[in-house]
Amino acid sequence: MDHELDERHDATRQALHRIANHVLARAEHAATGQLGLRATPGGFGTTTIRPDRERIRISGGTLVREAAAAGGTWTRSIEIDGSTLAELAAFADVDLAAEFWAGDATPPVGDIDEPIIVHLSSARLIGGWYAVVTEALDRLVHTAPAFSAPSLVQLWPEHFDAALDMAFDAGAPTERRVNIGGSPGDGFHTAPYLYVGPWTPERPGDPAFWNAPFGAVLGYDDVAASPDPVEAAHVFFRSGFERLAG
Repeated sequence: MDHELDERHDATRQALHRIANHVLARAEHAATGQLGLRATPGGFGTTTIRPDRERIRISGGTLVREAAAAGGTWTRSIEIDGSTLAELAAFADVDLAAEFWAGDATPPVGDIDEPIIVHLSSARLIGGWYAVVTEALDRLVHTAPAFSAPSLVQLWPEHFDAALDMAFDAGAPTERRVNIGGSPGDGFHTAPYLYVGPWTPERPGDPAFWNAPFGAVLGYDDVAASPDPVEAAHVFFRSGFERLAG
């Protein structure tokens, strides 16, 4: 896992967040009516969309279109750094003029003709972070009790986090649930972090664990310093779930 987190991270994160909403999520919503994206190799992208099973994704600093049509497969790509949002949208066949809203935290479209700046090392770090988060969530699902009924792991464009929700109380599996996932950073915490966010107000066990207004967080440095970052993330997720279920 890349340990280098520098001052370029926040600018790259904001640029990718904007593209996630106004290129990828727009394409996803237009094709499927849904908003959830997925972690993909080197970054994140849509599900398979459109008649030819097309996928649009970001890998490092590159926007990729790929498809497996009946007549054959194809792949195309464009570098993000130096491109404008208008150029990226045209490459992805996305209409920026169409009305679109992914939630209250949806970033503005902004100047679609201004060149975008994305630092490759920061983009790769974000892609690596999503890979750690999603693998740790898979481990959590594997060890979770049957009553927890975990939702599908999705990358939500509004908040730019990869997460699921699951029940921690077999007696009320619909109401007593918890959001568990990871963010590459936001207004609350600019560096990447993991989180456990119960839907309910109780915070059982050691009060020091519940260190955020919405629940608990574990920062990037603590995860990256581990010899096994995926297992460190899984242990944090599992600890939060077990405190609530305990």
